[in-house]
Amino acid sequence: MKEWFQLAFRPSVVKRAVKYALIVGFILIAINHSDAILSGQITRGRLLKMLLTVLVPYVVSTLSSVGVLLEMRRKSS
Repeated sequence: MKEWFQLAFRPSVVKRAVKYALIVGFILIAINHSDAILSGQITRGRLLKMLLTVLVPYVVSTLSSVGVLLEMRRKSS
């Protein structure tokens, strides 16, 4: 588990995950919340949903990157 977290917090993994989270998160927010944004109906609950919308691609990217790094380590051993 310690190895997993070390890989997850590698600068290259974090940078990639942030980039994907911002791009995919923006697209998903535009699709799912643009009507509320345009009409000014932004509530705390909706803001929380938007933050979670960005968090999901971050987590998916991190899981994928760490999985590949672990697989590469196993194959090279």
